[in-house]
Amino acid sequence: MQMSILFLNGAIIILILMSILWVLSVFIKNVSIVDIFWGLGFVIINGVYFFFSEAYFIRNLIVLFLVSIWGLRLSIYLAYRNIGKGEDFRYQEFRRHYGANRYWWVSFFQVFLLQGFLILLVSLPLLGSNFYTKSNEFIWLDYAAILTWIIGFIFESFGDFQLSKFKKNPNNKGKVLDTGLWKYTRHPNYFGDTLIWWSYALFCIASGSYWPILGSVIMTFLIIKVSGVSLLEVSLKDKKPDYQEYIQKTNSFFPWFPKK
Repeated sequence: MQMSILFLNGAIIILILMSILWVLSVFIKNVSIVDIFWGLGFVIINGVYFFFSEAYFIRNLIVLFLVSIWGLRLSIYLAYRNIGKGEDFRYQEFRRHYGANRYWWVSFFQVFLLQGFLILLVSLPLLGSNFYTKSNEFIWLDYAAILTWIIGFIFESFGDFQLSKFKKNPNNKGKVLDTGLWKYTRHPNYFGDTLIWWSYALFCIASGSYWPILGSVIMTFLIIKVSGVSLLEVSLKDKKPDYQEYIQKTNSFFPWFPKK
C-alpha cells in the first residue's frame, strides 16, 4: 500500500468520526466533547496506520502500545475533568459571537473539521514510523525514544494528577500550585506532552523517515504558542494574584530549580 493511500484511509476515518461527534454536539449543545476525543483520535489513527501496514514489526508494536496508553489516559482524564461541567468557556464565547442559530453549523468547520485536520498533521510521525519500518532492527534511537516517552509520560500524567488533587481542595481556590512537578515548571503537563511527541519523532527517524517529524514540530508550536502555555498564562494572570510571583521564580516550560 502506498503512503498516500494509508494517509487517505486515516483521513476518511477521522472525517467520519468527527462528523458523528459534531452531530452529537448539536443535540447536546456542547462542543467540548471534541476535547475528550483529542487523545482517542490519535489512538484510532495510529491503529489505522498500524493495521493497514503491510507487516507488523517490533517498532510498530511498541509505538502502538505507547500511543494507546498516552491517548487513552488523556481522553479518560479529560472526560473525568469535563463531563458534567458544561461547555468550555472558549466554545461558549464562540456560541455567543456567532449566535445559536448559526453556531450549530459553524462549529463543524471551526472546531470539528479543524481538530480532525490537526490530528492528521500532528500524527505524521506515527504515519512515518509505521510505513517506513521494514524490519525488526532496533537501533539506539528507539531506546532514546522510549526513554523520552517515559520521562514525558511521568511529567504529563503526574502533573495532571497533582493539579487535579490540588483543585479538589476548596482551600486552594485562587491559590497557585507550586509544589511537586509544578515547583520546577509552570506547565509540567505541557512539557511532558511535548516530550512524548518528540519520542514519536525519534521513532520516525529510526525508521529512516525524516519529513514526517513536521507533525511533532507543529504539536510543539501549538502547545507553546497557540492553545497551551500562552493561552493559559493570560488566563491565570487575571484569575490568580499570586501568579506573577510564581512566574518570577519558576520556569515557564523547561523544568529547572526555582529562582530565589
